[in-house]
Amino acid sequence: MRIFYILLVLFCTHWSACMDTKNQQNRSIGDEYSIKRLQMVEQQIKNRGIQDPRVLRAMMHVPRHHFVNEQSLPHAYEDTPLTIGYEQTISQPYIVAYMTEALELAGVEKVLEIGTGSGYQAAVLCELAEQVFSVEIVEPLCIKAKQILESEGYTNFYGRCGDGYAGWPEKAPFDAIIVTAAPPYIPKPLLEQLKPGGHMIIPVGNTFQKLVRIIRKADGSFDRQDLIPVRFVPMTGRIDSM
Repeated sequence: MRIFYILLVLFCTHWSACMDTKNQQNRSIGDEYSIKRLQMVEQQIKNRGIQDPRVLRAMMHVPRHHFVNEQSLPHAYEDTPLTIGYEQTISQPYIVAYMTEALELAGVEKVLEIGTGSGYQAAVLCELAEQVFSVEIVEPLCIKAKQILESEGYTNFYGRCGDGYAGWPEKAPFDAIIVTAAPPYIPKPLLEQLKPGGHMIIPVGNTFQKLVRIIRKADGSFDRQDLIPVRFVPMTGRIDSM
């Protein structure tokens, strides 16, 4: 019995030491990503003109490394888009912040996102809006993004798999709409689902693309502002055949 007790003590001591080492490693990794995220916000985003403090806090809070493929982990906080499979990408952090700031969210909005992708942009929006509805045409990405966003604790996210050309008419109208793939022109259903006073941010074009902001006026007309040149993956689905 005494031998068993000694062995048990030795086992527990070894187990405790192993767990302490593992916890220290996890904390070290977490600290490393936190430092990289801070550098990302300060160097890539804030220094390039993004000023909205709520956007900066959201970019600092959302762990981008949770939304990239394992092989891309070393590059998770670099200022570059990264492949997420199925010929799709996660946008570079600056562009995510730029597009988000252009929506001018106050925290009470219902937002429509077209192109869930990895779920990273949706996570940033969930930090800033009351409700986020997102449509993704690539079903495996749609399912994976839902799982990640659920695991991150975002209860204000609502996603579905389908063609984003039609928007989400059952949930319209929206205070803001963001599109993360480039159509050759702005789909009419998305314009119709934007509330008066609402903002839409969308990349438009084929070889040469511009980021465009649409503001719907009180009389129902639209004000278009061309912002910056961008490069997004093409929007697919119904828009391909029109």
